[in-house]
Amino acid sequence: MAFTFKDVNGKKVSLSDTRYKNKVVIVQILGSWCPNCMDETAYMVDYYRKFHSKGVEVIGLAYERTTDPAKSQRTVKQLINRFSIPYPILLTGYTPAKGDPAKSLPMMKDILGFPTTIIVDKKGDVRKIHTGFTGPAPANIIPILLPSLKG
Repeated sequence: MAFTFKDVNGKKVSLSDTRYKNKVVIVQILGSWCPNCMDETAYMVDYYRKFHSKGVEVIGLAYERTTDPAKSQRTVKQLINRFSIPYPILLTGYTPAKGDPAKSLPMMKDILGFPTTIIVDKKGDVRKIHTGFTGPAPANIIPILLPSLKG
């Protein structure tokens, strides 16, 4: 899996950056318009703070309802501030419309819904893909998936 997008400050961030080498990376596919994405984000911020020191990284990929970069940047900055997100949220430049997410991540045949969580192991291989988040109960999915990634 490979991608490069800009963060809200215009800095390019890539999954191949040194920061992510030899670490488990959780890729969060989200939109600021998505209520379930907000629930997942609240969970993910706490999870990141708890496990970042143990080698877990998170990258958010934002699919906003507009292709206007300035509007997307504004709404994603609001999201970052609202949840005090400590990990990068990247602007993909694509919308959640059918087919758009697959254009930005061609290695993904299709993104079935929002949010979608992709767990990438320390070698850079996609190990798990989970679509959906309905609140705190399904938040247990990440601790269940991560033990298989040790190594």
